[in-house]
Amino acid sequence: MIEILNGVKETVSYHEHLGIRLYLNHETEDYPIHWHTAAEIIMPLENIYTVIVNDTRYVLSPGDILVLPSGEVHQLFAPDSGERIILQFDCSLLYHLNGFDSTFHLLRPCVLITSELNEELHRSLKSLLLNTMDEYFSNSLLKEASAYSMLIQFFVILGRNSMKGERHSSHTKSQKQHIYIDKFLQVCNYMNEHCTEDIQVDELAAIAGFSKFHFARLFKQFMGMSYYSYINQHRIMHVEKLLIDPCLSITDVAMRSGFGSLATFNRVFKAYRNCSPSQYKCLHNNHAHL
Repeated sequence: MIEILNGVKETVSYHEHLGIRLYLNHETEDYPIHWHTAAEIIMPLENIYTVIVNDTRYVLSPGDILVLPSGEVHQLFAPDSGERIILQFDCSLLYHLNGFDSTFHLLRPCVLITSELNEELHRSLKSLLLNTMDEYFSNSLLKEASAYSMLIQFFVILGRNSMKGERHSSHTKSQKQHIYIDKFLQVCNYMNEHCTEDIQVDELAAIAGFSKFHFARLFKQFMGMSYYSYINQHRIMHVEKLLIDPCLSITDVAMRSGFGSLATFNRVFKAYRNCSPSQYKCLHNNHAHL
């Protein structure tokens, strides 16, 4: 159920649950192309459920789990009947945990977990998701803390599985996998902390211990995106926090976010969010006064 949709951006309402929204969806309506800052986990319980992410179609069977990091554009198509868990949560609340932010990017644009692909992983994650649902709808003391602890465990298991290099095993020798992953997570953590600065590729390559050409190729291979796209994604996340400040102009936000010019800032923001910074600012200010 999409409660607030402006253009293609959904604003997730968490209601009384701090940063978590979980519901059993029975609706037969389709949801148009949209994105949101929340991360999303979808698992059908009865009947199939179809999700399109970046033009790739995923037909989920009961028990299949699809994980969507924040900011990914997707569509949802429901059958005539059925039930599915849809969990959305504010992943920024977990970014302070060391390595979480960087590891999350290994999951882009999405990850499908099925018993056929990995029975042990699927069994663990399905159990955690069902237990999270039970906790969410309970009246137990500290249920939100309990739900978040299970979400953390969910992504620790999923992240470690992704970092084994199964998605990249055909590109790099297995004995180098963990060494390379450690190097690139170190680089990612550095970019997370310094995304508003003028970061040069030579600087990042030196941290990883590679030539800049070798670094650029390996970073894209391991992270699934260029280092430039990675930096821009974090700058956009930083920008969204600044744009909601009514005291800051668009130019102020651009200068505080590491973009070299206002034109570059406007172009990059629109490419990632399908609206201009000024439109985003107006949308947020309008919601704030509702």
